[in-house]
Amino acid sequence: MTASASIRLLRDYVAIPSVNPMGRADIPEEIAGETRLADHIRGQLRAVGVDAELVGGGARQSVVADVRCGNPQAETVLVASHLDTVPVDGMEIAPFDPVIESGRLTGRGSCDTKAGMAALIAALEPVLSRGVLRRNLILVGESDEELSSLGVYDVLRALGGRRPDWVLATEPTELRVVHRHKGVVHARIVASGRACHASDPGQGSNAIVALARAAVALDALADRLAERPASELGPATLSIGRFHGGFAPNIVPDCAELIADRRVLPGETLADVERELVAAIRSAGVATQVSLASCRLEKPALGTSPDHRSVQTCLASLRGLGLPASPGTVAFGTDAGVFQSEAGIAGVVMGPGSIQRAHTAREYVEIDQVESMTRFFTALLTSI
Repeated sequence: MTASASIRLLRDYVAIPSVNPMGRADIPEEIAGETRLADHIRGQLRAVGVDAELVGGGARQSVVADVRCGNPQAETVLVASHLDTVPVDGMEIAPFDPVIESGRLTGRGSCDTKAGMAALIAALEPVLSRGVLRRNLILVGESDEELSSLGVYDVLRALGGRRPDWVLATEPTELRVVHRHKGVVHARIVASGRACHASDPGQGSNAIVALARAAVALDALADRLAERPASELGPATLSIGRFHGGFAPNIVPDCAELIADRRVLPGETLADVERELVAAIRSAGVATQVSLASCRLEKPALGTSPDHRSVQTCLASLRGLGLPASPGTVAFGTDAGVFQSEAGIAGVVMGPGSIQRAHTAREYVEIDQVESMTRFFTALLTSI
């Protein structure tokens, strides 16, 4: 395949809905889940002689392929490009009808991250047909990156004892080699009260009001986090993303909850985050009504040394193509952090497109970046 083949592949991938339900029950079945896309990619790989398999269950499957170069001394790189997209609410373009215009390809998932998979497969076929593969490749299209990374755990179970030397996650970094990023913790904080008729609210205890006081304390905690000495990743952050409670305007609510997003730096632990949240609730004077119901590490932080082979190999491939090459960091979390945390596999994040375009109402990716990523993969797979 030529580089332009990556754009044809990307159009096909965008046209196959693979929406992550994100815990919602209102996502139509015909657009939910990754299995349709995983099966499509498996068929493409088998057509060029690559044995690929689906792992996981139901509509949430991932695809895994192990491509060997024949050299027992060759290193193995795992390239992971997640198949799921966020939902399509509020999109201002047809989400699954990709359009090419002004040097861009539009559609849900075009940037985050179907472009990475398209570039990899576009590079792989001619490399295999010419017999010039010099590195072993574990190709992964994983499910559920946008929520809980269930696909990574399915992939690791399928790999068994096989472990690559390093991993590359294809997220939109505008082709920068990212070796460190923040992690993601989601905390659920609940409030209880006593319901009564709103005509006599003094007979009850308002859970929403109690939770609002806790929310103000959490906002103050966010300010304190911002004042800490910043690392190269910037400060840790805290944001309240959901807040709801009550049943009707004429009933004093007896329950309410919020979901907070806490971005963690390498070295911060889940226990650290839990202690801070509990202390904030206590400082608001509402600890008898408000509690931390759950605190979950959704995406671990990534902390790969800039001297690691993954970083240096990717930089060398970029330089060989005459492209800008320097290591960097990002604030968002990725499955690269999960591979490092759960399996001890260090690595990097790199891909076409900008994170500023991901999840947006008019998502797109720059075509020249997709084609540059295809050339990068060709260089990576054919170098020693």
